[in-house]
Amino acid sequence: MPPRPFKLLAASLLMSVAFATQAANLTIGYQTGTDPSKVPQADGEYEKAIGEKIDWRRFNSGPEVVTAIASGDVQIGNLGSSPLAAAASRQLPIVAFIVSAQINSSEALVVRNGSGINNPQDLVGKTIATPFVSTSHYSLLGALKHWGLEGKVKVVNLQPTEIAAAWKRGDIDGAFVWSPALGEIRKTGKTLTDAAQVGQWGSPTFEVWVARKDYAQKHPEVIAQFAGVTLKAFADYAAHKSEWTADSAPVQKIARLTGANASDVPELLAGSNYPDAKAQLSPALLGGGTAKDIASTAAFLQEQKKIPGVLPDYTPFVSAQYIKP
Repeated sequence: MPPRPFKLLAASLLMSVAFATQAANLTIGYQTGTDPSKVPQADGEYEKAIGEKIDWRRFNSGPEVVTAIASGDVQIGNLGSSPLAAAASRQLPIVAFIVSAQINSSEALVVRNGSGINNPQDLVGKTIATPFVSTSHYSLLGALKHWGLEGKVKVVNLQPTEIAAAWKRGDIDGAFVWSPALGEIRKTGKTLTDAAQVGQWGSPTFEVWVARKDYAQKHPEVIAQFAGVTLKAFADYAAHKSEWTADSAPVQKIARLTGANASDVPELLAGSNYPDAKAQLSPALLGGGTAKDIASTAAFLQEQKKIPGVLPDYTPFVSAQYIKP
């Protein structure tokens, strides 16, 4: 029988391991899009509010986040409306608890200088890249439909980092994408349209934070605290937008976290709308509109043969309960 000090040491070690396991069990998947919530992420504010260690994992696109959530590797993740609609249509057990951005000019279709593209009709026969089943892909398909160019443009599936590399090699004529790739390709290209304009044509896009339903049910306070930190960041940006210049501390933090050039960040931030708590709870968003927008997005994806079918109701995949008015 081991001496008592050894038993105490063993018990202490077991408790330490148990605590470490508990502290490390929250994994959050984020993307490189530019938004105010990157500041508290960089500052560790989410950890302070939740009182728990967070494993932040960076992903290239929404579908990658969906895969990680489906496997159980990620409990909370950042998605665009298109991958959200695709995941919900497959009945992945997730719930969108906050609209993190209403996308406007922060995602755009840029065509390369020298590609010979000066107007939409010049896209015929050209090669345009975008990450498939992303919000940018959805916007691109919406634009091509609006212009009557469906099936006349070669659309290829590339992740943002791959887009920047393919652009430099001259392998593609254009791309619909977000930052930091967007900022890079704009240097030697011109914008043909953006998500704001495509939204006006009937195909709006947005981003959300989602949680696995089982995790949200077990830890509703964590989801509420996460939403609270995010909304505080939105409010700070709204109140001090003019101060968020390229050399400001918030912008520098966003640039370091996302890989974007600090000089591009203020314009990219201005390219989306970040709804406050009142807007989140309104009928236009979590109060009903978001579920309807998911349904519309799913219907379009089915029409484009990107998903096999749609659900009769998407309200179970949206919840306003974690937002404090």
